Amino acid sequence: MTITQTVEIPADRRLVIDVPHEVPTGKVMLIFKPVVKEEETIYTALSNESAVSMTAEVIEKYRPALEELAK
Repeated sequence: MTITQTVEIPADRRLVIDVPHEVPTGKVMLIFKPVVKEEETIYTALSNESAVSMTAEVIEKYRPALEELAK
């Protein structure tokens, strides 16, 4: 279950929780979701060549959208 709530962060950054200073004041969306113990981060090492190849594939896939954004 996930709970999403839009709230206004006051200047003193105090809500039900203490909001870190990295979060700007003003309207924000807080999302609370349970931590799943079974989830685990898996790190994979890539060679520079593999990383460049993957980047090139992504750029080619989204080239039309990127060109539109560049206009």
